[in-house]
Amino acid sequence: MAGNLRRRRFLQSASALGLGAGLGGWPGLGRITPASAADLAVGPDSVRFRPEIEPVVRWIEETPRDRAMEVAIAHLKGGLSYRDLLSGLFLAGIRNVKPRPVGFKFHAVLVINSAHLLGQTAGEDERLLPLLWALDNFKGSQAQDVKEGDWTLGKVDEGKVPGPTSAKAAFVKAMEAWDVDAADVAAAGLCRGGGAAETMEAFWRFAVRDQRDIGHKAIFAAQCWRTLQAIGWQHAEPVLRSLAFGMLDLGGDRRPVPVGPYDANLEQAKKIRDDWQGGKPDPAATVALLEVIRQATPEGASAEAVRLLNGGASPDSLWDAVVLGGNELLMRSPGILSLHAVTAANALHFIYGASGDDTTRRLALLQAVGWLPLYRARNQPAGAIRVDAIEGHAPDSAGDEAVAELFASIPKDRAEAARKTVGYLARGGSSDLVFAAARRMIFHKGTNAHDYKYGAAAWEECQLAADPKWRPALAAAMMFNLPGAGTKDSPLMERAREAVAKVMG
Repeated sequence: MAGNLRRRRFLQSASALGLGAGLGGWPGLGRITPASAADLAVGPDSVRFRPEIEPVVRWIEETPRDRAMEVAIAHLKGGLSYRDLLSGLFLAGIRNVKPRPVGFKFHAVLVINSAHLLGQTAGEDERLLPLLWALDNFKGSQAQDVKEGDWTLGKVDEGKVPGPTSAKAAFVKAMEAWDVDAADVAAAGLCRGGGAAETMEAFWRFAVRDQRDIGHKAIFAAQCWRTLQAIGWQHAEPVLRSLAFGMLDLGGDRRPVPVGPYDANLEQAKKIRDDWQGGKPDPAATVALLEVIRQATPEGASAEAVRLLNGGASPDSLWDAVVLGGNELLMRSPGILSLHAVTAANALHFIYGASGDDTTRRLALLQAVGWLPLYRARNQPAGAIRVDAIEGHAPDSAGDEAVAELFASIPKDRAEAARKTVGYLARGGSSDLVFAAARRMIFHKGTNAHDYKYGAAAWEECQLAADPKWRPALAAAMMFNLPGAGTKDSPLMERAREAVAKVMG
């Protein structure tokens, strides 16, 4: 009990993590935060359309950016639910921001689920902060979209929407032909005539197809499904029409072919033994595949994955290698490109778990392996850090205060912060406390969508590691991208506090 109380006090201390004096607790938000577990559970009413969503979307669209947070807090105080704010914000992005390229300003959509996930692990007085940040981010993307032509998702051509019995075949045919118009109406038909799982199964295959837009197509697909699970399948049709449009983006390339080893992996997938999912945990296979990923071609890395699966290794052991490999690229050459080696791997890993189709699951794993050399080749990492060989250094501080030392080390030496993280966890430190501190850093010091996307994806993969021995290294790798204690506090959080004070009195 005393230890839990000490942890709460530590996390509530702004100064302990180098946060500004005004960025401690947010009791005002705690009084209006409606995001309880019961509010977020997907219940029987989730499939029914909720008529209040359109007005929510409209005020989000029409409120000027400098007033958006104040208006949102007033609506919450007046009874707006967390789910309706989440729904309205996501759908406002779907309707108003062009998903081409799938990235840049479209992060207003891509970041929503990440912000939601981080918020739900936070205390009640901070749970709304990610959505307030995402609201401001949307307004910025909305303004940018207006400058670039003011794209809006139009109405579907009702006369061409296929019926329930033919929609799936029509969708597959359109996606294989990279036919945008046919895919749009087929996606609408799929949503209307099929169940959620059946509809998404058709999308998963094409979500893993193309590494173009540095993996954002897979990220978009996973984020769509995860957000729809929170807000309700009744919103699926416009969301999946936007997804289909984004997944067919060629980025100026006239060749309607996937970027990456997809065609080769279609053949490789056929070579995997039938009972491949029943393999045994194999730490040696993890290390072997990681070494191949460091130097092989995309096709060569995927072929090694097939060999290891056929040798009896568990696919989970190979996923460990994928996640370690992506984080190693980030450690060696921090930046946007290598960051997406982590977030795209997380999306492919999610699709692997969400799909019920054996071939799609094989492809998700093989593509995850094969995409890493593409990131490596484009980024040309100069460092020689090996994620599986981080030497642990015990922090100078003891107890929970050692976590503050980890984040204080980031601005001076990220590699040392990583070593201290390994050392802290090796002597029994709390990984939950590390993440709680990381989350507060993102909330109070994060400045762009990648802080949220990476934070949510990296921590999720750390928790999903099949072999627990890799978790300290994966937590340590986060130190190469997280804001540190010396990072300037976000001006947006100051504005949020002012809005809370103004509305709540």
